Amino acid sequence: MSAYTRKTNNRLVAHLWLAAVTVGRTNTALGAFYRRLSARIGKAKAVTATARKIAILFYNAMRFGMDYQDPGATHYEQKYRERVIKQLHRRAAEFGFVLQENVSVS
Repeated sequence: MSAYTRKTNNRLVAHLWLAAVTVGRTNTALGAFYRRLSARIGKAKAVTATARKIAILFYNAMRFGMDYQDPGATHYEQKYRERVIKQLHRRAAEFGFVLQENVSVS
């Protein structure tokens, strides 16, 4: 499968991409998601991934009546940090190491 995003004439896709770029400048969980991805994989792929996430949220809102409450960028960053630390603990355990939290005395 190609990693290239194909060109399209679909107006909905164009609006989702525009919304993704716009939400990337906000202090929301979606904005933090966009910024994290754009730093890691590039702007174009981050726009596509964020647009897909917006489309899924829109579909769930229309289909199931789900209300979306944005938890905010700080909550998203905290959850991301927890995921990364958990992955590090798991990887260290695979190699027979134990990670310890650094306790600094002030």
